[in-house]
Amino acid sequence: MIKGALTELYKGLNYLKTYRSLNMLAFMNILKKFDKVTGKQILPIYLKVVESSYFNSSDKVINLSDEVEEWFIKHFAGENRRKAMKYLKPHHRKESHSVTFFIGLFTGCFVALLAGYIIVAHLTGMYRKHSENTFYMETAYPVLSMFGLLFLHLFLYGCNIFMWRKARINYSFIFELGSKNELKFRDVFLICTASMSVIVGVMFVHLLLLAKGYSLRQVQVIPGLLLLVFFLILICPLNIFYKSSRYRLIKVIRNIVFSPLYKVVMLDFFMADQLCSQVPMLRNLEYIACYYITGSYATQDYGYCMRVKYYRDLAYAVSFLPYYWRAMQCARRWFDEGETSHLVNLGKYVSAMLAAGTKVAYEKERSIGWLCLVVAMSSIATIYQLYWDFVKDWGLLQHNSNNPWLRNQLMLRQKSIYYFSMVLNLVLRLAWLQTVLHSSFEHVDYRVTGLFLAALEVIRRGHWNFYRLENEHLNNAGKFRAVKTVPLPFREVDEED
Repeated sequence: MIKGALTELYKGLNYLKTYRSLNMLAFMNILKKFDKVTGKQILPIYLKVVESSYFNSSDKVINLSDEVEEWFIKHFAGENRRKAMKYLKPHHRKESHSVTFFIGLFTGCFVALLAGYIIVAHLTGMYRKHSENTFYMETAYPVLSMFGLLFLHLFLYGCNIFMWRKARINYSFIFELGSKNELKFRDVFLICTASMSVIVGVMFVHLLLLAKGYSLRQVQVIPGLLLLVFFLILICPLNIFYKSSRYRLIKVIRNIVFSPLYKVVMLDFFMADQLCSQVPMLRNLEYIACYYITGSYATQDYGYCMRVKYYRDLAYAVSFLPYYWRAMQCARRWFDEGETSHLVNLGKYVSAMLAAGTKVAYEKERSIGWLCLVVAMSSIATIYQLYWDFVKDWGLLQHNSNNPWLRNQLMLRQKSIYYFSMVLNLVLRLAWLQTVLHSSFEHVDYRVTGLFLAALEVIRRGHWNFYRLENEHLNNAGKFRAVKTVPLPFREVDEED
């Protein structure tokens, strides 16, 4: 705790020194401009007074900074100045052209491998309706679908970061990201392109082996090994592959899973909202885990996980979990802050759970009664969600605003973008109508249609993210929260990256 306090004190003293030098520079520039416009020479007169002022001449800040530095070197760095400076003056990662190069390289690899995969899948008929190779769609395809949705979401997060920076939205402050665990948009794109190149490459090889008639028992191990490798990379304790960001993600997921035991911060409920759009991915993950843990891949009993009641009920429960976690976060925020708006927000997730429950019941028993109930509950939940999206999360639809039906402050210049975004969000929110219409692509397995609809929801969430952070950024400035105090005990001080 003392180590963290000294680090924060040293940082604050440096900010104060920078503040002083910037004010002196601004004062000099103002006087130079004044002399240039009026033709007078008052700069030396005023500058002499300002330079001799206590604000500029005092060396207390410099002395205190040196004293903190000496204390830190002596007590926390073992007289090693270089080690101490890593804590007191952490260096930000420099932008590298090599990152851009590898993004392009992996993008080319991904496109080429995906084209080869599609051609082989078409020739072998793996994705056709009533194909003899249904085992592929039931076993290997969920792995590809899960990774596809995951990295599509991550790619859209990279696009969000790019747009937030372009619009000068202070996302790192809002999410309370340190210099160690803040990913730049190029880092996110590199992770997406490299990962998808590996995934599509492995699945391409897997498909070729199946097409050539290799033993199913041996070939079916490949998707499971791919999933295991990515899990091991996520929890890897070595300082590689963005360790601090990976561990911050694990910490956030822990906070979400054990809601409402942990105090809810912005990053926690923002991540929980992302999971609400990834229900199909979570269901695929549950099915894949069941398929490999129970040994079904070895016995080639592909329908075991959907036939056994315990696993079938667990698959349905996964559909409710993200909404339950988010509802528990709302309950915790109401308990901590006492604002009734959190209870109203909780009601939104309860309505989403009820709508999901009726869909599950309709899948089990396709009757007119359940269909009517699905339409009614889904309509109520959609209206509830749209109101919260536009009014609460985005801060729009203010009828007294200077910008009709938007809000007074807008980060984007083109107002039409906001109107288009509201219409797009409305259209993508209505994807549940597929449950009623039973639409699908001709001659293509229904799971492909499901993946397409799941991808639309992920795209909607990525689109929603920009306006959610924009509204939060404006609220931070409007409510004078642009500078926050750091309470004791200091957090994340002893992390090494």
